[in-house]
Amino acid sequence: MAFEVTFELKESDLDHFRDVMRKAQDGAQKLSEQVILANAKNLIQDVQGNVPTFVSERIQKLETLIAMIEDSEWKIPEEERDDVLSALAYFSDPEDLVPDHIPALGFLDDAIMIELVATELKDDIEAFDEFCTYRNREEGRAGDATITREDWLDSKRRELHSRMRHRRSSRRGGGSSFRSIF
Repeated sequence: MAFEVTFELKESDLDHFRDVMRKAQDGAQKLSEQVILANAKNLIQDVQGNVPTFVSERIQKLETLIAMIEDSEWKIPEEERDDVLSALAYFSDPEDLVPDHIPALGFLDDAIMIELVATELKDDIEAFDEFCTYRNREEGRAGDATITREDWLDSKRRELHSRMRHRRSSRRGGGSSFRSIF
């Protein structure tokens, strides 16, 4: 028998998550990109196994954020790279809100933070997913031999980078980066 739990985060609850994220970002400033990525990957490894579906679905989003940084063909622009790394900083804090060793609930705070981060970086994630789909679809096509793989990837990448910035800017009313925190 499955049991579903639904909850709503009020503005004061979000303020709490914002504060926790700010503290994690401050603490992660001294960490390298490699350490931040390794810590996020460690969380993914720790979550393997019997966890609630809510958690496992959010872990897939965390994997996407890591892939955005590591995909050499995506060539994520520096500002967006910094935003994603800043978002991943939370997972470098060994003392998160709910200790991970608590059965069923230990990764709940991580899942909530992933969802908040994924919502904030929605335009970036959608652009990356579209790039990956395009790359996979186009790889097998025969076409003009004068157009290289790098040419067609570069064209699509520039289009998507531009669109993601435009959408983010429109949605935020011209606001700045992830550092505004949710």
